[in-house]
Amino acid sequence: MTQTVAVPLWVFVLMCALVLLAVLQWLLLPGARWYFRRKVRGVLDEISVRLKIELPQFKLTRRRALIDRLMIDPRVLAAAEAHAATTGQPRAVVMKTIAVYAREIVPAFNAYVYFRVGYWLSKTFARFVYRVRLGYTDVQAMAAINPKSTVVFVMNHRSNMDYILVSFLAAERVALSYAVGEWARIWPLQGLIRAMGAYFVRRNSGDPLYRMVLQRYVQMATEGGVPQAMYPEGGLTVDGRLREPKLGLLDYMLKGFSPDGERDLVFIPVGINYDRVIEDRTLLRKLDAKPQRSGLLRTLRITGSYLARQFVFTLLGRRYRFGYACVNFGKPYSMRAFVKERGIDFRALDDADRRTQVAAVGQALMAQIGLNVPVLPVPLVASVFLSDPQRAWSELELKAAVHGLIERVEALGAHVYVPRTDRDYALTVGLRMLTLRHLVIEEQGLFRVNAAEMTVVAYYANSIAHLTSQTTK
Repeated sequence: MTQTVAVPLWVFVLMCALVLLAVLQWLLLPGARWYFRRKVRGVLDEISVRLKIELPQFKLTRRRALIDRLMIDPRVLAAAEAHAATTGQPRAVVMKTIAVYAREIVPAFNAYVYFRVGYWLSKTFARFVYRVRLGYTDVQAMAAINPKSTVVFVMNHRSNMDYILVSFLAAERVALSYAVGEWARIWPLQGLIRAMGAYFVRRNSGDPLYRMVLQRYVQMATEGGVPQAMYPEGGLTVDGRLREPKLGLLDYMLKGFSPDGERDLVFIPVGINYDRVIEDRTLLRKLDAKPQRSGLLRTLRITGSYLARQFVFTLLGRRYRFGYACVNFGKPYSMRAFVKERGIDFRALDDADRRTQVAAVGQALMAQIGLNVPVLPVPLVASVFLSDPQRAWSELELKAAVHGLIERVEALGAHVYVPRTDRDYALTVGLRMLTLRHLVIEEQGLFRVNAAEMTVVAYYANSIAHLTSQTTK
């Protein structure tokens, strides 16, 4: 019993590996699961008491159960049968494809990641880059929403910062589920986004099988009362203007809406704007007929140079954030009231009539989003410069023009964010940002647009062009 036994080194290494695997599987992993479940339960208790947020059961359902539910959905199975009959593929192969689509779409919401990790990261990064402001909110209308309603935030899409900004500002009211494009399906970002409750969408996919799986997930989440956020424009604005709405996700939500059901479907228009969009030049490059491709080394060099300058400016006390980032929450738009007013039922309409009614909803929502886009200092000053691009303005002339423009857009019902409630300071902030970026040049006390940067100035003026154009009619 006490004799030494010699074994080959590879056998000893294998035995050690098996022991470590057993310890990991039977001791460490269960302990880790228990620890994180305890953390999640603590977060759920806190948000239900302190923040009064009631997470819908659908959002807390295990991801595996949602995937299974999606795969055995009668409409998905019918689409699988039709696809198999049309293409000649075996049904088992079609179901494997559906499983891939379901796993790709369905999120894995984690309350701890959302309210602890995600909220902290969003708040820290947003405040580091911008002076974040919550502008207008229709408090009374928001409070009047039936708690059983499914709430969908619909917003304009100016920057990838939109996700971070709105999640951070809305986190004390609701846990949002975003429709996210394929750009975010990269490691390790993909796992974090899933844990935040977002679901991935293949834009412009022509695969009817994929569209059915996506449609049924969106409808299941809507019927389950999951608060969602979507961009009717379908993607980032390239020139700064509001885009026409794309109706895919909106159609999915509305085609199964029951006016007499337990839940109303309420859309909340959200307007977002920035004094500076991080990716403005990248977006504008897409307007070029033959855009220059920026290599990795050039991109790294530009990024490194910018970070180095910001570090030096911070040390010298001369660093300015990217101006203001502001979000407005407008008046809720009830689908129950909409169908009652028009005497329609989306479920009873044929495809053509339903699309017509969905388009009407989309246009109405975009109009409300446009009205709620915050009017910030840089877009204000840029709009004045763009009204007469060749002119050289004195500061006094700019002040008079900006004040006049503020009064005209406010008369339309738009929401102007005036920092410190000081219009002169708003001009100072907007002009400073434009001159620091060399978009506007100062010569002998007069200011004019840098002709080489005219498209960038227009990009910021375009963010409120739907408002300023009405003031000139």
